[in-house]
Amino acid sequence: MSGGDYIAIDWGTTNRRIYLMRADGLVVRSERDDRGVLAMSAMAYSGEFSAIRERFGAFPIIAAGMVGSSRGWREVPYCSAPIELSTLAEMVTDCGENVFLVPGVAQRVVGHADVMRGEEVQVFGALAAGLVPEDGLFCQPGTHNKWIKVSGGRIETFATAMTGELYSLLRQHSILSEMIVGEPAIGPAFSAGLKRSRAACDLVTALFSARASCLLGLMDRSEAASYVSGMLIGSDVAARNDIDGNDVFLLASGSLAALYAQAIEYAGGRTVPIDSQASFAAGIHAIWESAQ
Repeated sequence: MSGGDYIAIDWGTTNRRIYLMRADGLVVRSERDDRGVLAMSAMAYSGEFSAIRERFGAFPIIAAGMVGSSRGWREVPYCSAPIELSTLAEMVTDCGENVFLVPGVAQRVVGHADVMRGEEVQVFGALAAGLVPEDGLFCQPGTHNKWIKVSGGRIETFATAMTGELYSLLRQHSILSEMIVGEPAIGPAFSAGLKRSRAACDLVTALFSARASCLLGLMDRSEAASYVSGMLIGSDVAARNDIDGNDVFLLASGSLAALYAQAIEYAGGRTVPIDSQASFAAGIHAIWESAQ
């Protein structure tokens, strides 16, 4: 590594965002595309790095996220939680071609085993940028929603909920697929789903009731997407016992973030929106500097 300008990549499963970073951490330029790891073959990465450098400059590259997983370019071992930023930075791996990969974090607890790649960079970035206190709960909605508990500026525990993936599976491959049309939105149907989700122990029964309600004319099919989304997100949120009366730092934007904010507030929490892109840039720069 050097102390000059560099390229940082938040490389996810379906998308990636590329940042041209100045040596002082200022983002000079960024772009987002759909070249996530699922769109890449293992043999394509060298050419991809060359193409990125043609657009952004011949700089070192540091990448975080699924690029360092078994589905990505090179599998990099996880660091173990609890963990602080300096330990994560020590484990950044030089993979050749002047490309460095951030390792990700594992929770090695029987019954609560979990892993993440990329989300930890955003959390540490929010902390490094002073956007959040040293103690708190983060929510990072997505296909696999992350709940991350931070204490004393280090990641203590985390949990992954397959909420988004379950919604997608129900929408595309289940008996509910003909009912789930359109996009979920905040409104009476979503609120009804949140209310129904409070009895989280019978979620699988409640989901089928959405189909029956449409068939029997008790619910319009245009409401089913929001109702089902409300039940799934509501169940995800209701599973936490540390939301009521507390701040939840929401590392997301857009419609999904709005749905989670509604669910968190319904559960008695206070959402504090945090810029996920600014957090990633601050986190990757702190890791880059610490790893020098």
